[in-house]
Amino acid sequence: SYAGYSRYMRASMLEQLSADHVRTARAKGLSETRVIMRHAFRNALIPIATIATLSWGGLIAGAVITERVFAWNGMGDFFLDSLSNPTPDPNRLLAFVMITATFTIVFNIVADIIYAVLDPRIRVG
Repeated sequence: SYAGYSRYMRASMLEQLSADHVRTARAKGLSETRVIMRHAFRNALIPIATIATLSWGGLIAGAVITERVFAWNGMGDFFLDSLSNPTPDPNRLLAFVMITATFTIVFNIVADIIYAVLDPRIRVG
């Protein structure tokens, strides 16, 4: 939710604004806008990138509930139908788990790429 992201961002910004590198940038005479945007904000976005990308993986798994509530046919409905049969179909269950796991892995890789963009000290590879 936006409120949760806002609280994480606020806590992260407060932590970054009291960091040594921000104090050094202010001592060098940089403008407050440049200090905040260049030194504090980029470093404060790293926890938000983690939370956001892991939330995207949860959205894929949450499709089961959404599709059942709105009576949409899709991957979640496919999964629940395989469970509701008297003899559950293991291939359908495995397909759902594999797709969900693949999306989670892809979103974790996206998070690593975002880390490298936000903070050049973090290396990908």
